Amino acid sequence: MKSPRIQRICVFAGSQPGYRPVYAEQAERLGRLLAARGIGVVYGGGSVGLMGVLADAALDGGAEVIGVIPEVLMIREVTHTGLTELRIVGTMHERKALMAELSDAFIALPGGFGTLDELFEVVTWAQLGLHRKAVGLLNVEGYYDPLLALIEHAIAEGFILPEYAQLLTVDSDPEGLLEQLLRHEPPVIVPRWITREQI
Repeated sequence: MKSPRIQRICVFAGSQPGYRPVYAEQAERLGRLLAARGIGVVYGGGSVGLMGVLADAALDGGAEVIGVIPEVLMIREVTHTGLTELRIVGTMHERKALMAELSDAFIALPGGFGTLDELFEVVTWAQLGLHRKAVGLLNVEGYYDPLLALIEHAIAEGFILPEYAQLLTVDSDPEGLLEQLLRHEPPVIVPRWITREQI
């Protein structure tokens, strides 16, 4: 049964398919899964790469799919013309803000700099208490293992508080990740500008 708190999930995904077929396979699985659960998709609005695979799979399953794309990327990312709704914005900042506003949770598929930027922005917003939405990382075939190791290193070196690791929900399987997000209870986060000694 779908949680009433999650009506739409924002999915960050690469505008490239990657070299391994498993990336597209898992993007398709996620799109079909969200459609089967009656959960809408918010994403970057492109028709290429993992973005396109995800959108097509969700649309094929009957899901609402909302694309948000800045004018400057409408040619480069080959705007998807078959979406439920396409929102055109002026800047990348507006894109991220609107995607977050329209969504109840977030999932990052494999991707490059843009995907990482979007992922870390919503995690940072959660860290600052600007939202309490679940943030999921679909770690396809260990794609994000180096990133997770870097986060652990940053914790060990004192740049990220250990409790902030709870802001990311990680799973290698779309079904497992979605189940975790549907059960998500936001962790109690101490604002970053407060030290442990002040608690």
